[in-house]
Amino acid sequence: MGTRLLVSAGLVVLALGQTACAHDVGASGGSTSSSSSKPLDVTRLSLGDGRITTSGPRRSYVYVCQTPMGPGGASASGSWIDGSRWDLTKKPTVDGSVDWPDATYRVTRSGSKRAIAGNGLPTHTTGVFPIQESDDAYQFDRNPNSISAQTVDVTLTAKPAKASKPACVTGGAIGIMDSGAVFFDALDAGGNDAAAHEIQDACGGHPQQQGSYHYHALPSCIKTGSKSAHSKRIGWAFDGFPIYGPRGDAGKYMRNSDLDACHGHTHTIKVDGTRVRMYHYHATMEYPYTLGCFRGTPVRSGGP
Repeated sequence: MGTRLLVSAGLVVLALGQTACAHDVGASGGSTSSSSSKPLDVTRLSLGDGRITTSGPRRSYVYVCQTPMGPGGASASGSWIDGSRWDLTKKPTVDGSVDWPDATYRVTRSGSKRAIAGNGLPTHTTGVFPIQESDDAYQFDRNPNSISAQTVDVTLTAKPAKASKPACVTGGAIGIMDSGAVFFDALDAGGNDAAAHEIQDACGGHPQQQGSYHYHALPSCIKTGSKSAHSKRIGWAFDGFPIYGPRGDAGKYMRNSDLDACHGHTHTIKVDGTRVRMYHYHATMEYPYTLGCFRGTPVRSGGP
């Protein structure tokens, strides 16, 4: 039976994602280089280990409601991690190509509300989970979890506004991508950089204990649009603000220095077919990858 994600009286009862990514087994700031049309060098990505804060939002950090505790999902790290850097091209991916023909995802807007419904299965292929002993990824990450359907039933505000102060993330799911799968914050259960340490499939996703397939960073299987224009919207955060791909105006690749502590900024974008000036997030390959905090008021349980 799938884990249920629903909203009741404006509150997400979030069994899915209340536990940060972990498996049953087994501090310096980020880059501040100016934006350009070129993407980040994925052979020298900044490692996010230790970049968490409980005292308030901070650029290149994840603002958490409480310090993560427990082991991360991976059992070992490999040569792709070198000091404060990691090389995405050297990191193994989970083998296999599994289709999910029963995947469902629907977004509808009615007045000031946006309803998202589906079963949490991705509309793209995934690797084979649990990770098989014959897979080269198994020596680093023995993820024993299977991908399973969830019940996704979320109502967000369609007119989000910045809160008086940013909100912390509670660990686990922080939004939903247009693939129908959720995205988690950048951390594993031990508070380390999940995208760097844990082993995902070729699309950048994997399941947690309840079977929820999810991402920690920009998914490679979601098309973000032209390299010469602002990226397409690729999902929704649980505070109602949209999340776009890695490029801003004129196709410039967003760096942390272009974004605020929550990994977003404000300018004119197209939302619901209309151009409006609105705050929004960008998903990039620079830690914290998606959200460093919630800039609006999230519909979720847990946290202060």
